[in-house]
Amino acid sequence: MKEKVITQLGEIFERVNYSDDEKQKLQEIIKRHPMRIPEYYYDLIDFDNDQDPIRKLAIPSVLEASLFGEEDTSGEASNTKMLGLQHKYKQTALVLCTNNCFMYCRHCFRKRMVGYTQTEILERKDQAIEYIRNHKEVNNVLITGGDAFTMSNDLIEGYLKELCGMDHLDFIRFGTRSIVVKPDRIYDDLDLLRILNIYTKKKEIIIVTHFNHELELTEEAKKAIRALKKQGLIIRNQTVLLNGVNDNENTIARLFNGLVNAGVEPYYLFQCRPVKGGVHFQVPLSRGIDIVSKAREKLNGISKAFRFVMSHKRGKIEIFGKTDEAVIFKFHQNKYDEDANKIFMKTIDELAVWLDENLDYIKKSEI
Repeated sequence: MKEKVITQLGEIFERVNYSDDEKQKLQEIIKRHPMRIPEYYYDLIDFDNDQDPIRKLAIPSVLEASLFGEEDTSGEASNTKMLGLQHKYKQTALVLCTNNCFMYCRHCFRKRMVGYTQTEILERKDQAIEYIRNHKEVNNVLITGGDAFTMSNDLIEGYLKELCGMDHLDFIRFGTRSIVVKPDRIYDDLDLLRILNIYTKKKEIIIVTHFNHELELTEEAKKAIRALKKQGLIIRNQTVLLNGVNDNENTIARLFNGLVNAGVEPYYLFQCRPVKGGVHFQVPLSRGIDIVSKAREKLNGISKAFRFVMSHKRGKIEIFGKTDEAVIFKFHQNKYDEDANKIFMKTIDELAVWLDENLDYIKKSEI
């Protein structure tokens, strides 16, 4: 039986008491930023709790009507070498293989394209493969989108067959949230598991997934994790620090400890990007550092190995910590050579949520 997917607001309106004005705003919002919730994830929502984190991650908010923020927060357009292929960091090629997702997350930094337009999506796989083959400085490829596992198994195998034959590649990553929002895509698809098992013996394959809250780490999700690990795959997780969802040390600690217990490595904790329609999810940088510092006290050596970073137009900038007066930043990855390993400090500003291209603060009120 085909799984039900919630894409219209009628069913939501039956369960949440919105005003007529709110209903109208939400209808306008999903015309631009569609709603898509798999039945599995929809059933995790506590509709009796208006602060339910799962609800905030999946169901549109009237706050998305805000015009503040940017559409391309990390300068992806400037890193595009051909339709659907980005090359920002020397060693990494990023392939946007699809604009489809099993669920459209409300904080998504690619809201400009996911589920809406294919103008940035790879249309010619062979051209991307040829680019990667000809750029020997690239030692790893990230296949993402959208959600890479919305692709057909044949297409997934097509990528793997070509990429695993390139000696200059050390590993291949797939970006997918299927483990979190549609775990049966993993554990019920024996053909997918067979393909991954074959090619992970030829080249290291890493699954990069995206848990944001411990309530997402269900028995179904763990079943998908076990199915992937049984095939010899490494699974790493990227979490986004989100206002009203996971912005406290206990939530982060329980999630990261739970992930390690399930066999998933916490990789990055991202500062939420100032994406248009999503700035209400941003947590001030100074407060984020406090949350991370207190969470680390509750984590073991493996679960505290993550980095707190912002994915900036100039690179991945680690939000290292703070003194009594200043925030300490360090470039973890850099687009420009002059930023390699750069460390810099900025006076604490309790309202700052991001940095502009000159590395000056952007305050929440200024986005």
